[in-house]
Amino acid sequence: MRVASHNGVLRDYPERERRLWLLGQDVQFETGVAARDATSDDLNRLLAHEDYHKLLGAAPRSGVSFQETFVHEGLLQPATAGRWHVTNLGAVLFARDLGNFGRLRRKSMRVIQYRGNSRMQTVREYEETRGYAAAFTELVEKIHEWLPTQERIGRARRTVESIYPPLAIRELVANALIHQDFTVQGSGPMVEIFEDRVEITNPGKPLIDTLRFVDHPPKSRNDVLASLMRRLSICEERGSGIDKVIFEVERNELPAPEIGALEDYTRVVLFAPRELTKMSREERTRACYLHACLRFVNRERLVNSSLRTRMGIADQDYPLASRMISDTVKAGLIKLEDPENRSRKYARYLPFWA
Repeated sequence: MRVASHNGVLRDYPERERRLWLLGQDVQFETGVAARDATSDDLNRLLAHEDYHKLLGAAPRSGVSFQETFVHEGLLQPATAGRWHVTNLGAVLFARDLGNFGRLRRKSMRVIQYRGNSRMQTVREYEETRGYAAAFTELVEKIHEWLPTQERIGRARRTVESIYPPLAIRELVANALIHQDFTVQGSGPMVEIFEDRVEITNPGKPLIDTLRFVDHPPKSRNDVLASLMRRLSICEERGSGIDKVIFEVERNELPAPEIGALEDYTRVVLFAPRELTKMSREERTRACYLHACLRFVNRERLVNSSLRTRMGIADQDYPLASRMISDTVKAGLIKLEDPENRSRKYARYLPFWA
């Protein structure tokens, strides 16, 4: 096969060979087998099956074993009499320990907190080895425990809150788990906490352009996993997750999130509060563009006054908002709704794709 500028022997590139064979198999990851010929005792040891009905909010049907229910859900496959195969779907959602399922052990979520704004010094690290559905609530709570906080003074009392919106963190963690590429070996989803930002990374390039995350219909490489996680109230599967993240970021007056597609990875970065004067032109442009996207999907339009509200710009400083809009137009990210309108005072703007 051709690798870069030369031809190589396929067996010398095992990762490329693995992916090439996967292309010809037309087999979903979720239906693959993670453990074979498990007895009932094995299943009790391997799977936190009791969490299924807790998450579903419904009592088990009388006379129906959890094995029958799990076969119906695609979490198990019947094998020989009295034995079952645990599917990848069953393992990644309800494993008591992903380490019991071979190559899936590297798909556990890691949470790392660093000192300062670099990866030079690790303060603490946590690895959630349970299945995603079984551990999701505790995982999100653990992340929030480690996030930096700020004090808010209300009318009656003071409260200490995370500087990052809880809903935004929850949505991004769920997205990282659900939309990862399980064929990428040797790595799993990860949350990294710095003093000035939180980075949430998952294996696999995004299936859609990162500039279209707000408006694009939902698209997942793990459809069965996404569907079941929706029924378990962990995600919505409506394509509105990033919309909610941006809404929460704007409501809390945070810098715009950064969504990046790296080599075999997708990363979303949330930033700690920062004054507008300390933001780069790129950061201001990104905030303006995402504001236009959010306004558009909500059947509204970006105008100077809405951007001032979003960025905390005083009314008398409207020229600053105008410069942000102008820079975003020049970057090709937004456009005038009515090019014939010569009045910038009443100009309305759309995302470039609208």
